[in-house]
Amino acid sequence: MKKSKSISSSESRMTVERLLSILDSISDGVMTIDLDMRVTYFNRTAEMITGVIKDDAIGIKCNDVFNIHDNECALYQLLKTGKPVNNHFISSTDSNGHRAPINVSTALLRDNQGKIIGGVQTFRDLNHVEVLRKKLSSSYTFTDMIGRSQQMQEVFETLPKIAKSDSTVLIEGETGTGKELVAQAIHQYSHRRNKPMICVNSNAIPDSLCESELFGYKAGAFTDAKKDKKGRFTMAEGGTLFLDEIGHISPMLQVKLLRVLQDHVYEPLGSTKSVEADVRIIAATNRNLDKLMESGDFRQDLYYRLNVIRIKVPPLRERLEDVPLIIDHFISRFNHLKYKDISGISLAALNILMSYHFPGNVRELENIIEHAFALCAGGEIRTEHLPKYLQEKRPEPVVGITGSMKEMETLFFNTALKRNIWSRQDTARELGISLSTLYRKIKKLGLSPPPSGRTIR
Repeated sequence: MKKSKSISSSESRMTVERLLSILDSISDGVMTIDLDMRVTYFNRTAEMITGVIKDDAIGIKCNDVFNIHDNECALYQLLKTGKPVNNHFISSTDSNGHRAPINVSTALLRDNQGKIIGGVQTFRDLNHVEVLRKKLSSSYTFTDMIGRSQQMQEVFETLPKIAKSDSTVLIEGETGTGKELVAQAIHQYSHRRNKPMICVNSNAIPDSLCESELFGYKAGAFTDAKKDKKGRFTMAEGGTLFLDEIGHISPMLQVKLLRVLQDHVYEPLGSTKSVEADVRIIAATNRNLDKLMESGDFRQDLYYRLNVIRIKVPPLRERLEDVPLIIDHFISRFNHLKYKDISGISLAALNILMSYHFPGNVRELENIIEHAFALCAGGEIRTEHLPKYLQEKRPEPVVGITGSMKEMETLFFNTALKRNIWSRQDTARELGISLSTLYRKIKKLGLSPPPSGRTIR
């Protein structure tokens, strides 16, 4: 009998080990929790999707793994209601502030007597699906704007509030800073998101055609007008009209645009009947409209009609601390689009980019990384993969860009903690990460406050 029990116990252990091996080999993340919502099991794929090490995950609350609130957590809802969740979508935020779409399903865990002892969640990273969707639809949202700098955080905080309004918005910023992304985010988060967003580059349309492009025309309005043509205002009905490079429009068109903003009506060319315009206008410019007003090239009354809500998108040279995050974002995107596996960027190449002033801003940085992808077969992006004009520059030493990537990360978090007098809560709030993520970083990097440092949990 004793021998039989021994064999049974051995087989049981082998069964458990085999089961754990299978769970570690599947392509979905698997996580189990107890009744206190604390993680009891975390497979290898779960580590890869979340970026959280298994040893760090065990024992923490499940919502902290994904940096989400309780009411967004499918496992929390499962234990609260007892109802399993299938194919539920959440937006998870990793320790670098990148947001990724995750598909989750849940089920209750019971013991041999049928008593509920916790829950299990399987989840799948849909980031590659999202990248392909955006490639096909060119639909970009708020989550595509990257930045931890104070300037970008201020922009991020105001966008959801602005989106709820129907007021006209004026976006100012240099070429390539992402003004159209801001406009798209406002539209996507507004009540008009199910209607069209029509973009017009005012500088790309000749003055002679700009009026007909915006307002359309009736058949017979001029010699070649054989049938009616819809203008951009009609195409954007119920949605948003984005007028890029607004500082380039002619004085005549300024008068007609002013009427639309004042009276919400316009007349197609060749028509005597006014058409009502249910369109939200977002304008953008890389020119100084104040100086254009002083010189008489831009109407003051139109400026004040456009400048109801004003957003300034900072140039990249004023937020260089965002450069590593944006580089990581572009590397991830191009890895998916170009079917490559570039692991990152070398310290020397990053040093060059961190000391560059980026006259073309984020768009130029994107082109630089795409250029590097064409030359880099694998591994890290190195200096020889950068465009020639960057290789020829001798970068000035950048504070903190020395040593290994771990040393750079250590400097980043240590500086943030010192800035907040070692208050974990204040530091996590400033960096936009969860408290548990910050604790994991402190543990991983071996950070500790100086003897006189104030420690607040």
